[in-house]
Amino acid sequence: MIGSSIRALAVVIPVHNEEQLLSRCLQSVEVAVSRVRVPVAVYVVIDASTDGSASVARRHPFPVVKIDAGSVGVARSVGVTAALRGLAPAADRRVWIANTDADSVVPSNWLTLQLGLARGGADMVIGTVRPDFADLTPQHRQLWLDTHTPGRPNGHVHGANLGVRADVYRAAGGFSDVPEHEDVILAERCRTAGAHVVASDLAEVLTSGRLVGRTPGGYAAYLRDQHRGLGAVTPEPV
Repeated sequence: MIGSSIRALAVVIPVHNEEQLLSRCLQSVEVAVSRVRVPVAVYVVIDASTDGSASVARRHPFPVVKIDAGSVGVARSVGVTAALRGLAPAADRRVWIANTDADSVVPSNWLTLQLGLARGGADMVIGTVRPDFADLTPQHRQLWLDTHTPGRPNGHVHGANLGVRADVYRAAGGFSDVPEHEDVILAERCRTAGAHVVASDLAEVLTSGRLVGRTPGGYAAYLRDQHRGLGAVTPEPV
């Protein structure tokens, strides 16, 4: 499907107890959506939240879906299904699915970049993320900078910055019902199926630099490991 134009966008944001960070995420998505000229369906999926995340989400102009799965894989899958249904009858090969996380802030060119890469033949776009330096010590911030070279995306898969063509997503089986690494699993399946995967750092997403996340692993675990490498005492996930 090289060069096929995208006629619609689905944006999915899973949320679990993110009332403190969710509003800034949704505000950034609003800006990114305003930059594109195709129909966009944004769905916020509140999963097993016990805080005020749902109330925060309803202050923004996006549909909110509430589930009680306790699984980011299920939350993403539910959001994608709802968004694609809302965009019908657009053909899957003309629909692009963009994913981010509730603790993240997307840049204004987040969607325009993915659309451009899709029009150039990408079936999946793996974007980079950067931790919020306000959450890191000066030593940890410098370590991160020393190990990340601008213009050289490392190809690590992050659900906070991941896009995929809808027909490729369906062919790969969608997001798995797992508590974490659903993004990595999907990327592996897409590659196995022969999808053209492009890594880019031209629309880097800012994400929380916390050392204890909403799952035992994920990006917070990566930052914890870096922190330990500095000889610092780090908190363990509960």
